[in-house]
Amino acid sequence: MVIKRYVVVVIATLMVALGIVDGARAAQHDDRDALKGIRTGKAIFDVNTGEPDKLVLYLDVIKETIQGLRKQKVRPDVIIAFRGVSVRLITTSQEDAEQGKREVFEKIRKLIAELKALGVKLEACSIATRLFEVENNTVLPEIKVVGNTFISLIGYQSMGYAVIPIM
Repeated sequence: MVIKRYVVVVIATLMVALGIVDGARAAQHDDRDALKGIRTGKAIFDVNTGEPDKLVLYLDVIKETIQGLRKQKVRPDVIIAFRGVSVRLITTSQEDAEQGKREVFEKIRKLIAELKALGVKLEACSIATRLFEVENNTVLPEIKVVGNTFISLIGYQSMGYAVIPIM
């Protein structure tokens, strides 16, 4: 048994040494080509999903994106604009959520708070809150209700922000 384990370790070491398996290179992925000469990464994420699990996934990826920009010496300037049915997922009023979904809504709340702490600006569309019958005073406190996120998208894109749709 000890000999078998020793042989496996020796073979793995040789594979790494010969470049057959390169664990170090896999951990060193970066975005230097896209970020060449960039000091600030300006993005507005256009969120329009009604699926709580999907929103958790994307909020996690946005958080990872911010951390990745910082790691690569680029200052993130990030906005998240919630519109459409997504406004139903960013409220303090979730009494009607199924028991299994309450955990997901807690994850959403936690991620929103973490993103705000990272300096992300968060907006919700008042047209969407009206259309989807969400009371503006129930929108999570980290999120500012604005007149129209389409106008936000126009304005921020005109200021050089990349618009990243999340549907």
